[in-house]
Order: sequence, then C-alpha cells, then structure tokens
Amino acid sequence: MPGKTPPPPLLYAATDHSPDALYFGQVDVPDPFVAFGLRGKKIAVVSALEFARVKRTSDFDVVLPLADYLKRAGELWPQRKPGGAEVIYLVAKDHGQTRFTVGEDFPAGVYEKLFELGLDLEVAEGALFPAREIKTPAEAAAIREGNRCSALGFAAAEKILRASKVSGRKLVYRGAPLTSEKLKFAIEVACLEAGAVSANTIVAGGDQACDPHDRGSGPLRPHELIVVDIFPRVTATGFHGDMTRTFLRGRASDAQRALVAAVRAAQLAALGAIRAGVNGRDVHGKCVEVFTARGFETKHGPKGSVGFFHGTGHGLGLAVHEPPRMSGTIDYTLLKNSVVTVEPGLYYPGLGGCRIEDVVQVTTAKPTMLSRYHYHWEFAE
Repeated sequence: MPGKTPPPPLLYAATDHSPDALYFGQVDVPDPFVAFGLRGKKIAVVSALEFARVKRTSDFDVVLPLADYLKRAGELWPQRKPGGAEVIYLVAKDHGQTRFTVGEDFPAGVYEKLFELGLDLEVAEGALFPAREIKTPAEAAAIREGNRCSALGFAAAEKILRASKVSGRKLVYRGAPLTSEKLKFAIEVACLEAGAVSANTIVAGGDQACDPHDRGSGPLRPHELIVVDIFPRVTATGFHGDMTRTFLRGRASDAQRALVAAVRAAQLAALGAIRAGVNGRDVHGKCVEVFTARGFETKHGPKGSVGFFHGTGHGLGLAVHEPPRMSGTIDYTLLKNSVVTVEPGLYYPGLGGCRIEDVVQVTTAKPTMLSRYHYHWEFAE
C-alpha cells in the first residue's frame, strides 16, 4: 500500500562487511551481530567480548548479552546448534515484534530460518537507510580525510616515478625494474602511515589500464600511461576516499596528450553540470558530448569495449560504491549534500587508458571539492 510505514530495520552482519551496520550503530564490531530498530530505539545483541565497548561507545540505546539468548535457544531447540536466526527470533519475541525490514544483502540462510520460525521479513526496496546518501558536515569531513590519504598515496607514487630511470623498455628504480607491485606497496604504506587502509589499489600501465578494474601487475614501462586509483578506508571513521590520476614517465605522444586532455575536459564539463536536482544521466551526457566532439568513439565488441564504457561517477561514503549513480543507463536525481565521484575515462588498447577522478559534495550551486591533488601527469626524462 503506497505510503505504508515499513517495518523496523533488522541487521545481522559484521561492520567490516556491512556499511549499514556501521552506520546504524556507529561502532566497529568485527563479527556478525544482531541489531534492529524498534519504536525509536536502537537495540543490539553482542558477545561478552564486545559488550562493554559497544555499550560505552556506540549509538545503541539498548545492548543485550548474546550468551543469554544462546542459552535460551539451546534449551528451546536442543536438537539444533543455535545461531543468529534463533537469537533474532527470541529477541523479537521478547519485544513483541514479528515483522522487520532487511537489506538485500541480508544472509539468505538466516532469512530462511527466520521465515520457518514465523518472522515476517520484508526486503527493502533500494537502500535500507536512504539517509546514508545525504552526508552531514562531519561525514563530508571524514571523506575529505580519506582523500587526503589518497593524495599522500599519489605523492608517494609520483616521487618514485620521477626518481625512476628510463632504460630501454624498462623503468628502473634503485637498480631494479619498477613494477606495479612496488608502486602499490609504496602507496599502501603511505596510506597506512596516514591512518587509512588502501586495499585493492590499482596501478595499471599500458594495455592493463584499458580494463578499468585491472589492479595491474608486472613491470611498468616508460612512455606508457599508468592509471593509479586509490580508495582507502580511514580506520578511525570507516569512511573512504576515492581518487584516480593517470601518470606517464618518459615522453608522451601527441595521441596520449590528446587522450588525457579529453578526459580532463570531460571531467570539468561534468563538474560544471553537477547541481542538486540534476539527473545523473545528464551529467554523464556532458562527458559523452566532450568525447564525441573530440573524436573519441566508444565501441563494444566480442573482445570487450573501448572508449568511455563506464559511468561518470558514484556515491562515496562508508562504502566505495553507493548511491547515487551518474551513468547513461540510470535516471538518478542528485540530492543536496550527497557525495559523488567524478571519474570519466577513455581506454584504447595500443594507446592506453586514462581516468581522472575527484570527489565532490553536491550543493544547489557549484559542488564542493572533497579531494585535492594536482593534474600534472607527464614526468619527462
């Protein structure tokens, strides 16, 4: 029925794998735990290992001991090993609640057991917590901090690239070939020292960069474009940064310079179009217009795609990818104070790939930049 109030939220997840769980309770819990909302209160069930800390530091109004519910479940169902489903059933029964809303990532096995036990679970249409899309000043500051860590990673990578020597078809650093792995290690160390964990960092050169999510491996070559994508998670807050720059050590060709210039122009066009109330599809269209005008075609074939074949941006926060979206396939109205990446790219095997990514907060006027690093990319010999 339109306008019907949905049942209260129910979660069973570890915060490391569930941004919703971290958002809801505002506390790190490394193992799956039960959390739900009920009549304006937030309730959690946690182990003795977590009990005192969660009670002291979290946003939960009520914190209940897991051991008590496991004991009751063992007595009620002696034939089965009690787990999350049995605990949820008993807590719900204690609070007189039979219906909940769960996210689409709720564990299927637990869902099935709860259905058998008689609880009515409704899967949320869209986000379990739509308010996550709108970032508070503190959340925007946390994302800015994530991008400060990203920028330190770029500085570490740039320092090594500038110090490397061109030796034929190799880049040599401190007497050994410079590889994607070595550059990623330096980036990740820089982020760790700044208080963030940069997992799955991308350092992809040459044709590897033409697959946007290829993390890159092996030797980096002179005179080739190198896509560096750094999206660290700040340990203290759980919020991410997400920035990309494209570098080249040596001498770029005219074609490479035209490619990079087109990507930067497309990014500036997108930044100029981002406003609250604008459709993300239209922002994406601005990038496509720039690429089309400059002769960069997008084609799809049996071996893959070339050109600009991904979205212009996505939401960023407690997850690296979250609403909203800016692409050519989804209608999504940008809301004031949402945070989005802006990351057009072009990819042509034989020429190389380029992506430039920054992060902004949407306003009713010019978006607010939440990332900062220069756009110099060609480090000549």
